[in-house]
Amino acid sequence: MLHYRDSKITRFLLILFFILVVAYACFEASGFLFGPSISVPAGTTEVHQQLVHIKGSTARISSLSLNGKEVAVTESGGFDEPYLLAPGVNRIVLDASDKYGRTRQQVLNIVYIPDATSTVDTASATTSESASTTPLAQ
Repeated sequence: MLHYRDSKITRFLLILFFILVVAYACFEASGFLFGPSISVPAGTTEVHQQLVHIKGSTARISSLSLNGKEVAVTESGGFDEPYLLAPGVNRIVLDASDKYGRTRQQVLNIVYIPDATSTVDTASATTSESASTTPLAQ
């Protein structure tokens, strides 16, 4: 007979070993179970500047794109991408995919309302540029 077969310590160590194996398997499978995630401020945002930075974080992704353009992501999952807005409502679509082929999509709506002063400054700058580039008659 084996004297260690009925030992309480052996039984405890075997149970602990199998619990650790199951916990590690769940940890490794979390990428497959939960899929990619994107974290950015949601909702419609109203801004008065034409250039904005789309900032956020991701988890469990292999690639991220903003309106079809690839975005660089740090090792910790953060990203910061400049975006030039058109007047009115701008729909920005973030697409993330993981190594298993699963995808996640996040949509941002940003309303750009140009200031009246910025419109006047742009118009006067355009007028002065066209006047300075007009050739002089000799």
